[in-house]
Amino acid sequence: MKKTFYITTAIAYTSRKPHIGNTYEIILTDAIARYRRYIGDDVFFLTGTDEHGQKIQEIAEKEGVSPKAYVDVIAEQIKDIADMLNISYDKFIRTTDDYHVDAVQKIFKKLYDQGDIYKSEYEGLYCTPCESFWTETQLVDGKCPDCGREVKKTKEEAYFFKMSKYQDKLMKYIEENPEFIQPESRKKEMVNNFLKPGLQDLCVSRTSFTWGVPVTFDDRHVIYVWIDALSNYITALGYTPDEKGELYKKYWPADVHVIGKDILRFHTIYWPIMLMALGEPLPKQVFGHPWMLFGEEKMSKSRGNVIYAEDLVRHFGVDAVRYYSLHEMPFAQDGNITYDVFISRFNSDLANTLGNLVNRTVAMINKYFDGVLQDNSHKEDIDADLAEVCKNAVAKIEEKMSTLHIADSLDEIWKVVDRANKYIDETMPWVLAKEDATKPRLGTVLYNLAEAIRIIASLLSPFMPQTAQNIANQINASDISYESVKTFGVLKVGDKVGAAEPLFARIDAEKKLEEISAEQEAEDRIEIAPYKDYVEFDDFEKLDIRVGKVIECEKVPKSEKLLRFTLQVGSDTRQILSGISKYHTPEELIGKNVVFIANFKPRKMMGLESCGMILSAEHDGELTALTTIKDIQSGAEIV
Repeated sequence: MKKTFYITTAIAYTSRKPHIGNTYEIILTDAIARYRRYIGDDVFFLTGTDEHGQKIQEIAEKEGVSPKAYVDVIAEQIKDIADMLNISYDKFIRTTDDYHVDAVQKIFKKLYDQGDIYKSEYEGLYCTPCESFWTETQLVDGKCPDCGREVKKTKEEAYFFKMSKYQDKLMKYIEENPEFIQPESRKKEMVNNFLKPGLQDLCVSRTSFTWGVPVTFDDRHVIYVWIDALSNYITALGYTPDEKGELYKKYWPADVHVIGKDILRFHTIYWPIMLMALGEPLPKQVFGHPWMLFGEEKMSKSRGNVIYAEDLVRHFGVDAVRYYSLHEMPFAQDGNITYDVFISRFNSDLANTLGNLVNRTVAMINKYFDGVLQDNSHKEDIDADLAEVCKNAVAKIEEKMSTLHIADSLDEIWKVVDRANKYIDETMPWVLAKEDATKPRLGTVLYNLAEAIRIIASLLSPFMPQTAQNIANQINASDISYESVKTFGVLKVGDKVGAAEPLFARIDAEKKLEEISAEQEAEDRIEIAPYKDYVEFDDFEKLDIRVGKVIECEKVPKSEKLLRFTLQVGSDTRQILSGISKYHTPEELIGKNVVFIANFKPRKMMGLESCGMILSAEHDGELTALTTIKDIQSGAEIV
């Protein structure tokens, strides 16, 4: 019977399209899942999207769409990226899925009914991007310790989860299961920084926004992100407190949650405690992977150092992106990516070392033997060494993959590639081809090279699946299974190889960097609306454009767009309605000087009279009210 293996990514937050630093996680998890299938396990691989929260509601409001419409677009983008990268997930969960919402509500109710959740009031500091509450002592330079952004003072009624009740039980579990949190450095961080100082009860509901899973027994509250998001790992398997689905019975507990190191606290403290309260087994392991940095900095759109997976794929191909992401990320330290380094690795590792080995070997078999694999009985001692390197790689990779050392596993494959290239230099097939007497030896050498390449293709299949298949096609290998790599000599004498085709064409670095730079400049170029037709100055003079000071501003009841302004215009006041409530709050406009057209005829809007039009600038659907640089007498004319 096959061994089951359940693996998950953290579900991606749908606030924006992910960059390669975010996408690295799903490539890493896919390689582990594919390897487990490769060695014969029954694998279930879960990924998906986290779609609720205040941040998403605020972004959607700014965009002028519903939160659901907004997350539908981002979730589809995330799924498209996964598909583009050849990710072999078994299920893609969305936290807006009906079955998930229903299960989360039942989980919340169960925890409440058994006394683990209670109602109180929260007063503290909140970081909207991180969806996290902090105390003054936890802040770093007065800002969120996780992301460095501003925090806001918040006070609201909330439900809380009794974390401290399960603290000792969790500490004991971590002590008795030393592999539970990996790498080791992450475990020390969680125990020393969070568990030993003592756990505070966790806020698990909110009333200050509405975009979330409603609490069934208190309609003012929505369930806060962590119970909602974290429970996806079991709801995807059909779990509810009332019923445990067949997938849950088969695959839970998870073998490993693969997550970013920045959300380790939620997965190694909050999530295990929730499971303990539900009476369910804990996951066997949580692996907090490092970050992929741009050079030495974390990727950020505001810094302008973001690289997207689709751009890398377009320039270099899917498997090159997979190779770089898996090989250049250390087990416990942050890795980095720049286009310069990417191209260097592409040329050295993929084009020169791997690509050249396959191309040379297939070309020589076609040139010297019309593509037919020859008898391999004319052996020398050096042949046994090549076979031994291949055999040892299988065991070493198995050892590395058991501890999730993915980059080291690829290094073991490249040792086989390097040994095969060295074998070519040692045996010198082009010299053997010159004499009829050495042709039998040449046949054995080329057979051994083809067999080494078959084993390389097999070992590569979890990491670079398309490349592995391309290699197998070139040497006409029908079997690149895990079982087949344990034997050196599987290829059949007399079979014919395919045509030699470059796996990875060498890149002209200077030319490619210029191409990428030109693309980025074009993307950064701001597109503006076309200029309107020329008008006479007399037409402009017909407009009476003035400055008014906002002395009152409020939302118009029953209107999503309108703000009602009372402007001070010299010694007069004037009421104007403007459809900019999605872009400005009344509070930020009061006291400001705004620019308005004073001689439009009054008109009724929502039963209110509007006497003029406030001017706003528009770009990419965003509106900004025009104001003056300096304070100026209200009523001043724009000339």
